[in-house]
Amino acid sequence: MKFSKKLIMKINKLITHNGTFHADDLFACATLSIYLEKKGEDLDIIRTRNKEIILSGDYVFDVGGIYNPEQNRFDHHQVGGAGKRENGIEYASFGLVWKHFGMELCENNLKTWKKIDSKLVAPIDAVDNGIDAFEPKFKDIMQYNSEQNFLIFSPTWQEDESKIDDIFRSVVLDVVKVLKREIEVAKSDTLGVELLEGSYSSAINKKIIVSSTSFPRYLYQETLSGFLEPIYFVYPSNHSDTWKVEAISKSPNTLESRKLFPEEWRNCFDNSSKLSEVTGVKDALFCHRSGFLMTVKSKEGALALAELALKN
Repeated sequence: MKFSKKLIMKINKLITHNGTFHADDLFACATLSIYLEKKGEDLDIIRTRNKEIILSGDYVFDVGGIYNPEQNRFDHHQVGGAGKRENGIEYASFGLVWKHFGMELCENNLKTWKKIDSKLVAPIDAVDNGIDAFEPKFKDIMQYNSEQNFLIFSPTWQEDESKIDDIFRSVVLDVVKVLKREIEVAKSDTLGVELLEGSYSSAINKKIIVSSTSFPRYLYQETLSGFLEPIYFVYPSNHSDTWKVEAISKSPNTLESRKLFPEEWRNCFDNSSKLSEVTGVKDALFCHRSGFLMTVKSKEGALALAELALKN
């Protein structure tokens, strides 16, 4: 008689605190879920403060009073905390988990890992540790962070909390989707920055940077405004056969342009024939009335407009 051996997959116990949930524990749980998914391992999410159950956990975060990555313990509530970043923002459980598992999720690309840490992880850690990461400009406007899209599913004070653990598990699935997408976008952005920096390095006239690829606006503005010379960016439209010329911002932290297009060009924003006449560029199509963007039929026309605007 032959006996078949059935492989029994280990189920990893992910343990965090019960009660009200926060962005910190949601995103830490999502990170570990993606990590274990990549390894082909199963998991069970347990929310408790029972010390005996916590001791049995394979991964424990935001509870337990211990930070020991070798034992997969990632709490930050103990006396002395669990360390700080170079900028002074203390680590919360999301930051600790991301610190030790995020690189693998980013395919060991440090630039991608740092982008996620700066954009998503550190802000959540800051809030969880009671640190103001941003200074409000308008007192009568509330800041709505991306993580609040998930926290709104936590029961209000008027609602039944008996199903909160199930709600947490359900919301984690949504956070997993968002975190996966953020990682993919960060990977793409990392490559885009390298290409933009290459266009800058190879440009003969560094006041006019030319790309044969269309990138998201935030990406080329943040990248090129980090250099002192660029004034205009020339690139193909991603939705038509036209080309665009855009003024570069003074810095990555402002929308104010270094040099707007001439006022007389802006007065032609809805009249392409007049714009062609005023600029002397026959295939000029459009100038935004605020003066930061122009559209033209050809790459040659785009370069001509950029060069004319520099002299104007």
